[in-house]
Amino acid sequence: MSDMPDPIPAATLVLMREARRGPPELLVMERTGHMAFAAGALVFPGGRIDPEDEAFGAGFADLPDAAARIAAVRETIEETGLAPAIRPEIDAATACRLRAGIESGRDLAALLAEESLAIDPHRLTPFARWCPNFRETRRFDTLFFLAEAPAEAAEPTVSEQEAVRVFWAGARDILDEIEAGRAHAIFPTRRNLERLARFDSIAEAREDAARHPVRKITPWIEDRPSGRFLCIPDDAGYPVTCEPLETARRS
Repeated sequence: MSDMPDPIPAATLVLMREARRGPPELLVMERTGHMAFAAGALVFPGGRIDPEDEAFGAGFADLPDAAARIAAVRETIEETGLAPAIRPEIDAATACRLRAGIESGRDLAALLAEESLAIDPHRLTPFARWCPNFRETRRFDTLFFLAEAPAEAAEPTVSEQEAVRVFWAGARDILDEIEAGRAHAIFPTRRNLERLARFDSIAEAREDAARHPVRKITPWIEDRPSGRFLCIPDDAGYPVTCEPLETARRS
């Protein structure tokens, strides 16, 4: 019998915007150093799927992962102040009201109804699913989605309980910071950044997602002549599929 905790269903949103020059930029947060999971790491917005997300998602019968999509949007609003996949698109003041309502514990469905707004989970593109089996206090089974930032969105603002900063940057630039030791990321985030760094547009990222149907990725440890490596499948769309165990951050 495994002594690992059951995985917590979760969702993450890779929010993207086209840059004036070069590849798309991604919205990334640096978590506070006192968090129980991924303390101090660079992450995409996201969190666990709540019962309210399940209830709201039940209204989208054509999307079996609707609850995860709604959770990804809800967490992005709460953690960054940006509100993707909301129609019609909203101004900064409305986004602030939604964020304040979520932070106070109110249900997203009710908040949207009060503002005569709707969520469109079809705007999110399924990208990946990761469920590491590391022996950590918290273990997540996380669905990753891609979405484009609202055209007239204000700049993101940090949620002080969650992060010390939130910013836009290209995937390659973020990886350069990690490789230089000025930032760090856990193993799944780093692999997803490497995958995203190959794309010159949001359309390319979505096309790649369509070519690689989402399946659960559970890394494993492999003994090789040159040492022990943390590995993932080589046919899931990732350009880097292993990392020496001693450098792979897992929590």
